[in-house]
Amino acid sequence: MTQVLKLVHPILFIAPILLAVAFFTLIERKVLGYMQHRKGPNKVGPFGLLQPIADGVKLFIKEPVRPATASQMLFILTPTLALILAMIIWAPFPMPTPQSDLTMSILFILAISSLTVYTILGSGWASNSKYALIGSLRAVAQTISYEVTMALIILCSIFLAGGFSLTIFNITQQQLWLLLPMWPMALMWYITTLAETNRAPFDLTEGESELVSGFNVEYASGPFALFFLAEYANILMMNTLSTILFLGAAMLLKTFSTIFLMLKAASLSIYFLWIRASYPRFRYDQLMHLAWKNFLPLTIAATMIFISMPISTLLSPPLM
Repeated sequence: MTQVLKLVHPILFIAPILLAVAFFTLIERKVLGYMQHRKGPNKVGPFGLLQPIADGVKLFIKEPVRPATASQMLFILTPTLALILAMIIWAPFPMPTPQSDLTMSILFILAISSLTVYTILGSGWASNSKYALIGSLRAVAQTISYEVTMALIILCSIFLAGGFSLTIFNITQQQLWLLLPMWPMALMWYITTLAETNRAPFDLTEGESELVSGFNVEYASGPFALFFLAEYANILMMNTLSTILFLGAAMLLKTFSTIFLMLKAASLSIYFLWIRASYPRFRYDQLMHLAWKNFLPLTIAATMIFISMPISTLLSPPLM
């Protein structure tokens, strides 16, 4: 019985995430369709609800195409590793699982998210294609640039929350969301998550107009589906993390805190789709200029302010 539970538990952990990813793709196609004055998927199943299932089955039963000059092992390994990392990173989130009580949750998330760069770089190099390699190099430069800003914003929120555990953030925000005292940082964080997940208007790694789909240009069928699932799982993960950091659960709703957490994360994810339908793609120099000449100086200055706040509190004389 114990062995069966060990096998069932990972499935119960992964299945809801993959199901959420499937229906998030359907919502994206519906939202983009209505914002462009057309219908989204509406043929497969009632209201098109079975369209993600049909797309997944179609991709996984197609014949996988591998370039003859590609590195065969790395070509297949990188999309598999991308999905594995996308699932592992959900482990410390406050869900009814034994992994949810990690004391260093933030550091774990930062460590795993930094490893996703290697999957994109490996796929571009293993494809042995100029377009794929340029796309992967763009992804590495973009991710590293915005990871600096992301880490500094997380550091500022840690100073206010007083710990590295995600549970502490919920306890801290029982009376007041951190969004209010940190609203400039929260806005920069949200834009940074767009860049980290390679979403429009920062989807330079998949620039169809110049790179023909970028790093995954040589991928098709099952391996492409693995990259697709990993990308959308990371989008949902980033928005869930944004909710925990800045829109924590209210005190009066402890029983339904997980449900409200998911509703707020879903709302932030819908804004991702809204932004994609509303804004054109940035130029690459604008992308880097925003990271290094705007966000980085502002986040460094904010970090110095947040570091000085507990120090000034300790050094201030007691009130008489």
